[in-house]
Amino acid sequence: QVQLVESGGGLVEAGGSLRLSCLASGGTLSSAMGWFRQAPGKKREFVGAISWTGNTRYYADSVKGRFSISRDNAKNVVYLEMNSLKPEDTAVYYCARGIRTITSRSTGEYDYWGQGTQVTVSS
Repeated sequence: QVQLVESGGGLVEAGGSLRLSCLASGGTLSSAMGWFRQAPGKKREFVGAISWTGNTRYYADSVKGRFSISRDNAKNVVYLEMNSLKPEDTAVYYCARGIRTITSRSTGEYDYWGQGTQVTVSS
């Protein structure tokens, strides 16, 4: 049973940066990994994804150029570097393991999810 644990969330001022981590245990991350977020009263939305090799990365338009995903397969960790944060980035951020090695923006293409970490950006 794969378990994903996110960390690194917190409160930051607009324009600031945070780096989220997603650590896997109970298995390997031999697939694509994705980051999603959910704000209060809104649907969970795709943030970005990285392929198993790390060669392909795909981002939502709303975060493109500000967020960056990376991974260290030897450590079973995936990262989400968030820069130039905006108040609208406030949400609970989730990492998820893909069912394929290639990236996808669909929640249906992910089988294991973390519990989430809160990111709050103040204006």
